[in-house]
Amino acid sequence: MNKMSSDAFFAGLPVFTDFERVTDESNYQPLPEGWVLATADIVGSTQAIVDGRYKDVNMAGVSVISAVLNAVGKGDYPFVFAGDGAVIALPGSLEKVAREALAATHVWVKEELDLDLRIAVVPIGDIRAAGLDVRVARYSASPFVTYAMFSGGGTSWAEKAMKMGRFGVEKAAPGACPDLNGLSCRWRPMEARNGEIVSIIAVPGDAGLGAEFQALVAAVVSIAAERNRNGHPAPEDGPTFAFSMKAVSLEAAAAAPKGRRLREKLFIFLQIGLAVFLNTFGITFGQFDARRFRKDVARNSDFRKFDDGLKMTVDIDAARVARIEALLKQAQDEGVVRYGLHRQSSALMTCFVPSPLSRDHIHFIDGAAGGYAVAASQIAGKQAVGTRCALADVNRQ
Repeated sequence: MNKMSSDAFFAGLPVFTDFERVTDESNYQPLPEGWVLATADIVGSTQAIVDGRYKDVNMAGVSVISAVLNAVGKGDYPFVFAGDGAVIALPGSLEKVAREALAATHVWVKEELDLDLRIAVVPIGDIRAAGLDVRVARYSASPFVTYAMFSGGGTSWAEKAMKMGRFGVEKAAPGACPDLNGLSCRWRPMEARNGEIVSIIAVPGDAGLGAEFQALVAAVVSIAAERNRNGHPAPEDGPTFAFSMKAVSLEAAAAAPKGRRLREKLFIFLQIGLAVFLNTFGITFGQFDARRFRKDVARNSDFRKFDDGLKMTVDIDAARVARIEALLKQAQDEGVVRYGLHRQSSALMTCFVPSPLSRDHIHFIDGAAGGYAVAASQIAGKQAVGTRCALADVNRQ
């Protein structure tokens, strides 16, 4: 595969639109030779969740995607948001740029969010030498946005290797600033409308990713899809704009150095106020249509994904949650799956919007009381307590 076709790998993948086909291996193609995975996660995310720092955890995870994509010129490369971290697949020619972006993000997350970010760059050759692979599919969430789905066991292997201290990235100097243009969080928590917001992670058990696991994923997705809009946590008209000092402070920290934060905060509040005004009265401002933008936010949101296993945050009723959990428990007893399931009353959204005038902005949804991080801790056998009582603090932010 030549350099041009390698760099255009993701853009050239066929698109599928029926999420229930997410385990169909015919949708997936292996990463080209020479590619790397830029990966990161938060050390101690479970404790951060217990402390009620959900916004900070999600902001740190999305900052990795924002920094790396901005650094490589926002090319069309596959990535996945994991709640407390992220993975981005890139051609080997961009490894140096990715390392620098990860190193700067590590500093920013520590200095601005007081969280420790693990970072690594893992060559696809090492993953294949371990007997695994990284296969990628392209799922269309809306006419404007597609998201990468990952299979083959390689991203999970890369995460484990990173946690063991392998493939590390040289640290950047204190004060290093990644380019986080477009990183934002301007929405109120989205309250459950159907019953509960449920974050689910289901990964293959001892039997591996076989027909039984694929059928289980299809069944879980199908049950959630019985609710309106497939259990989508965001209202069809989009989330509600929020005048949140916490969210504005986080966005200002991503956009400006400390000496210019006050001006940046005022500018952000002005933008939110203008958007609320335009949305309320149905007025367009140049090319910006606030009501259309909100609807696009909902349509473009990443609330279901596959990353060596099913990950979804859905708004469903208690009866369907019980059916899903019964399926997962039985399958776990049979060695088909390992799973985590966490219930909350609302969901959070963190965004990457390089330009509000373009309709291809991307939005990441997680549970507002721990979400994927708590579900993952259940699989790992860790304890994450206190999340429900801390939820009130999130809703006040």
